[in-house]
Amino acid sequence: MTLAHLAAADALLTALSRDLPGDALTTAPEATAPYAADRSGSRPDGEPLAVVHAANAEHVRTTLRHAHALRVPVVPRGAGTGLSGGANAGTGTVVLDLSRMNRILDLDPHDQIAVVEPGVITAELDLAAGEFGLRYAPDPASAAISTVGGNIATNAGGLRCAKYGVTRDAVLGLDVVLADGTPIRTGRRTVKGVTGYDLTALLTGSEGTLGVITAATLRLRPLPESTATVAAYFGTFAEGAEAVSALTAARLEPAMAELLDGPVLAAVDDAQDTDLRSRGGALLLLQCDGRAAQAEADLAVRLLRGRATSVETTADPAEADRLLTARRLALPALERLGRVLIEDIAVPRTQLAAAVREITAVAERHDVRIFTLAHAADGNLHPILVLDTPGIPDAAWQAAGDIFTAALRLGGTLTGEHGVGTLKRRWLADELGPEQHVLQQRIKAAFDPHHILNPGKAL
Repeated sequence: MTLAHLAAADALLTALSRDLPGDALTTAPEATAPYAADRSGSRPDGEPLAVVHAANAEHVRTTLRHAHALRVPVVPRGAGTGLSGGANAGTGTVVLDLSRMNRILDLDPHDQIAVVEPGVITAELDLAAGEFGLRYAPDPASAAISTVGGNIATNAGGLRCAKYGVTRDAVLGLDVVLADGTPIRTGRRTVKGVTGYDLTALLTGSEGTLGVITAATLRLRPLPESTATVAAYFGTFAEGAEAVSALTAARLEPAMAELLDGPVLAAVDDAQDTDLRSRGGALLLLQCDGRAAQAEADLAVRLLRGRATSVETTADPAEADRLLTARRLALPALERLGRVLIEDIAVPRTQLAAAVREITAVAERHDVRIFTLAHAADGNLHPILVLDTPGIPDAAWQAAGDIFTAALRLGGTLTGEHGVGTLKRRWLADELGPEQHVLQQRIKAAFDPHHILNPGKAL
């Protein structure tokens, strides 16, 4: 850091110490170090200058007002479960920790909406809605530990997104503090509304680069009357992907379609003492819900027979939970094997099997271990590179680049739900093109003219 940067940092800490409660500011290196990185496996250079533990919107406004005046970068953070480096905070940054802002402010069962602070755990909101016969539909695999604010910042997808969409589809409005400390409210409490530009949608998925969320108005949905779960095993992952394409062609719309390859199944077996890998080279978990759940599941079974090596169906919630737990624990199981580099491409659903074959070829070409799982019904694949070294070797970067190139060639995208963060910035212009890339940078400058909010991320 230069002398000017050091002086600005000292001035900021003095101002925050004066204007925030004593327990809201942490500066000891041993206490700030855990906030340097998210779950992506990547690490920034250095560690943050300080952590502000905001307990309310006024703490957020105070922090940003001073940081903006002194040009000190601020990194918003929820639970730190992001997988793209979007919450990484290096030398000279201040982390704005929102996890203490964890209240459900309003839950209206009649209008089927909830107003929550950003630190609310996703699964806890879903549980609270369930007491009224409702659910919060977005369902990332990390729902038990991730926050609603973090899900909104990355526009997280999840297991139920095949039928219910991604986080953006559930966000009706946002309370946001801009880079200079100005509070704004976007959106509405109504299901429909088209007044002005859709800033709610723009802020959703902006990875903390345009503003800091202090509250969200969210759409809830009725709990389904019934649920049916199908487990189908295949000889290969590609065969499973082709089967999902057949379901899509038959106009079947499951709530969930999760596909795990053989190496992922083996890792889950080792971690959970299960026997999934012995039953096939890939597992498709399909869940249908609503009044026609069993009829849809029966149709799926008919379509899958002859393609799968075995097909099972259950309406038992305990058995369904057991299977879905295996899916949710896939990433922790892989993290036991080494350092993970988690990719997140999406392709047109008709190209799912082609993408699987491309990933297999990349792994062989670069001699890297790739474990793949997918939100298969919407073409979102997670090829996960498991590395034996603390750093990221050139072969891993080359493999990642080849995967992204293949996704774009197949008509897809670099990221379906995890965000760009720091890990994918080098490929961003390949997808956006120069004109749109410049336009998005101009939007960033309009919201954050001094580029203090999560600098070096997303764009």
